Amino acid sequence: MTQRDLHDVVHAQILIVDDEIDHADTMAEALRRLGHVCTSVTSAAKAEEELRFGNFDVVITDLSMETADAGLRVLALVKEHQPDAESLMVTAHGEVATAKAALKGGAYDFIEKPLDLEVFRNLVQRAIETVRLRDANTRLQDRVEAAWGFEGIIGDSPAIRKVISTIRQVGPSMIPVLITGESGTGKELVAQAIHNHSKRSGKRYVTFNCAGQSESLLEDQLFGHARGAFTGAEKDRDGVFEYADKGTLFLDEIGDMPLTMQSKLLRVLESGEVVRLGMNAAQHVDVRFVSATNRDLKTRIDTDEFREDLYFRINGAEIHLPPLRERREDIPLLVNHAAGRYAAEQERSAPDFTEPAMMRLLSYNWPGNVRQLFNVVQRMVVMAEGSRVDVSDVPDDIRLHEDDEHVHLGSLAGIGLERLEKEAIRQTLLMTGSNREQAAEILGIGERTLYRKLKEYGLK
Repeated sequence: MTQRDLHDVVHAQILIVDDEIDHADTMAEALRRLGHVCTSVTSAAKAEEELRFGNFDVVITDLSMETADAGLRVLALVKEHQPDAESLMVTAHGEVATAKAALKGGAYDFIEKPLDLEVFRNLVQRAIETVRLRDANTRLQDRVEAAWGFEGIIGDSPAIRKVISTIRQVGPSMIPVLITGESGTGKELVAQAIHNHSKRSGKRYVTFNCAGQSESLLEDQLFGHARGAFTGAEKDRDGVFEYADKGTLFLDEIGDMPLTMQSKLLRVLESGEVVRLGMNAAQHVDVRFVSATNRDLKTRIDTDEFREDLYFRINGAEIHLPPLRERREDIPLLVNHAAGRYAAEQERSAPDFTEPAMMRLLSYNWPGNVRQLFNVVQRMVVMAEGSRVDVSDVPDDIRLHEDDEHVHLGSLAGIGLERLEKEAIRQTLLMTGSNREQAAEILGIGERTLYRKLKEYGLK
């Protein structure tokens, strides 16, 4: 390779598994000359430890080691512990048939001994480029979802990632989902996302809020009525259960439902049949049921305000939306998203938020959660006179609030040193693209020390 070619090579973490030490050293030296970081082991058993605790872009394994097919065992371990890595199989003459079978087991490619080092380096480089391209696409998708939202859900915090992951898991199923969280956290968005990712996404999505409804009106709205059932009932009317047939029904604020209605709802969920007011015959309904509440249903069960059997029925899977104060790292994303949205409504460019303005928004506790934040950002965008929003533009009720002004800035207080060290290592590895040598240099520790801490903290 030319000097320019060497400069263009993407450096990678590579694991070499070969019981012939001289052969392993030859491969490692050929790759280290290109700037790659190579780790060598002599058996599938030793490879398992590296794969369990390390992080590799490419794994190169000999086929025959302690057993004739030990390399196939390594491929299985790569698939289990390092699914994002690519594997290369090194075979002796006459093992090509087995090597081809290895391709079906997940190997990227194979190469025969004796090695042509130029061919070997080029093959490894193509495997590395495949890994990096896949990683780049994944990161791009993550950034897009973080900036533009997953089904309107904005955030990149662990809590929001868990919410999105759960939506993807439960969406295609028929399991009833209970969404919990304070007002303004976005429970309606989650319910809509569940429907959109279900097999019923092409059918109706019907929402109904149970709060503030009298028992008689609630029964009529849910189950419908026949003509003449009561004064003013001039014609038959479907309830929301019948209207949502074959689709999804979302009952919001289910914790506010009167007890007598709870028992009637339970019967419908168990039997799949509704009886309209003024009728005796039951109507069969087929709905995907999703509900939400901002109340603590377990506490309401203890005070006999909510039926325990109904709770178990609606809570096939629970998705909890944390309050905004518990995911402050998402606030800049939410602010920029909302600013862009409201600026577009005014046919203008979104203003930039200065660091003092953003820090004030970060330190506020947001009792109204995302809904309150969006309202405040809308007000700031509408009132902004220039292209920047400074702390003086933050509404007085937010800017002058003192009870929680040190919550964010002092959020590191009380966190254990081990947790801080683990996070520092994780973030540095992310920054260096999992290059352990470079990460160790930035952290000011030896590579052996870093490797030990990766094992200690269970990091990859």
